[in-house]
Amino acid sequence: MIEGVKIKELKVISDERGWLTEILRCDDDIFEKFGQVYFTTAYPGVVKAWHLHKKQTDNFTCIHGMMKVALYDSRKDSPTYGEINEFFIGERNPLLISVPPLVYHGFKTIGTRTAYFLSVPTESYNYKEPDEYRLPADTNEIPYDWILEPGKKHG
Repeated sequence: MIEGVKIKELKVISDERGWLTEILRCDDDIFEKFGQVYFTTAYPGVVKAWHLHKKQTDNFTCIHGMMKVALYDSRKDSPTYGEINEFFIGERNPLLISVPPLVYHGFKTIGTRTAYFLSVPTESYNYKEPDEYRLPADTNEIPYDWILEPGKKHG
C-alpha cells in the first residue's frame, strides 16, 4: 500500500425498507477534517485521470456502479515512491479510499452503467487558486495503462 493511503471497508446495513451505508464519520480513524462533499459521474469506459493535490487529502468511494481506481506515489521522499495501487470499488466492493497530498489518482468506470463517485475532501474547492494539478490519462510520467487487459500486471 502506498505510504499514507488508507482504506475503510464500508458496511452495508440492510432491512426490509432498504439499505444504508455509512461512508465517513468524524470518529473514524481515517477522518482528518471536513472541507466539502461532492459527487461526480462518469459514463461507462470513461477515464478521469490523473490529478493530485498539494494541500488536501481526498476521501472517496463509488456509490453507484463500479470503478477501477488507480493511485501513483509521486513523492520522491516517500518509502513507496513510484508505487501504484489499484482498487475496484463500488456496489460490489464498498470501500472508502483516503489519498494523501501529492499522490496522483484517477478512476475508470467499469461495466455498463454510469458510476457515481462521492468525495469528502479535507479542504473546500478554491475557485481562485485550485489545489489541483493534472496529467493526461496516457502520460508517460506514470507507468499505468488504463486499458490493460484483465490478468496483466502494471509496471
